Amino acid sequence: MPATSKKPVHVTVTGAAGQIGYSLLFRIASGQMLGADQPVVLRLLEVEPAMKALNGVAMELDDCAFPLLAGIEMTSDVNKGFEGTSWALLVGAMPRKQGMERRDLLEKNGGIFKPQGQAIASRAASDVRILVVGNPCNTNCLIARSNAKEIPADRWFAMTRLDQNRAQIQLAKKAGVPVSQVTNVAIWGNHSNTQFPDAKNAKVGGKAAYDVIKDHAWLGGDFITSVQKRGAAIIEARGLSSAASAANAVVDSVVSIRTPTAPGDWTSLAVCSTGEYGIPAGLQFGYPIRTDGTKWEIVQNLPWDDLAKQKIKITTDELVAERADVQALIS
Repeated sequence: MPATSKKPVHVTVTGAAGQIGYSLLFRIASGQMLGADQPVVLRLLEVEPAMKALNGVAMELDDCAFPLLAGIEMTSDVNKGFEGTSWALLVGAMPRKQGMERRDLLEKNGGIFKPQGQAIASRAASDVRILVVGNPCNTNCLIARSNAKEIPADRWFAMTRLDQNRAQIQLAKKAGVPVSQVTNVAIWGNHSNTQFPDAKNAKVGGKAAYDVIKDHAWLGGDFITSVQKRGAAIIEARGLSSAASAANAVVDSVVSIRTPTAPGDWTSLAVCSTGEYGIPAGLQFGYPIRTDGTKWEIVQNLPWDDLAKQKIKITTDELVAERADVQALIS
C-alpha cells in the first residue's frame, strides 16, 4: 500500500460491467483518475442480469492487486450504489435501438436517470460530483440533476471531453504536430452529431489554428463533420461503439475538474447554463471551462463567427427540443 493517510474516496460507476465500465475501472483503481496517493472504494452498480458478469470484473480487479483499491461494493440497488459516494460516474444508459425515435430513447433513459438523481441526492456524500457519460448524456444529466435539486447545479457535468480529444487529434494530424501542441479546443452544445467543435478559437503551438492550418475549407467543413460523426465511424469500422476512448475521456474529465487548468487553456464539459452566450438557462450545455481545482467557471467573451453562430443555434435548438420531450421527468 502506498504511504498515505488519506481516507478512501468512494467512486460509483453505473453500468460497471459494460464495455466502457470495463475499460474504466482498472484506471480508477490504479490511481490515474484521483491520484497516485488516493485510495478508492469502487461502488459498482449494474442491472440484475449483469451481476454475474460484474462479479467476473471484480475478480479481475482483485487479481490486479491494486494498492489503492480499498474495497469493491457490487449492487443492483440504486440506493446502495450511491451510498457515501463522492464521484458518481453515470456510464450505464439505454442504447438506441433500430427504429427507436430520439424521444423514445429519452423517455427510456428517464426511467434510469430520474431514480439515480433521487438516490444521489439522498445517499451520496456531501461533496459529491457527478459526470454523466451515458447517452444522450446532456439531457440524461438534466433529468438526473432536476431530480436532485438539493445538490448544487455546479456539481453536475456531462461529458464532451471525448469530442475535445477527437478534435485535438484531427487538428494535430492536419498541422503535422504532436497533439500536445493543440490547445484551446472548445466543444459547444450537445454531445451528438449537432455538436460544434470550434477550430476558430483553437491554437496550434500557441498560434491561431486558422493561421497554422491554411486549409480553411477543411476547418469549416470536414473537420467539423469528422468530429461530429466519429462515433458512428468507429461503430462502422469496429462493429462496436467507442469504449476505451470513452473511458479515457472520463478519466480526462475528472482530472480536468479536480486539478487546475493549464494557464491560458481551457477544457470542454457540458455544464448547467445560467444564460452564458445567450444559451437558455438550465440546459446542460457544452462550454469551454477553466478551474482552479476547487471551483470552475465558463470562459467568457470568446468570439463566434457566422459559422459558429449557425452551428451553435442548431445544437441549442436540439437541446431545447430534448428538454421539452422530457418535461414530465424534470418538472
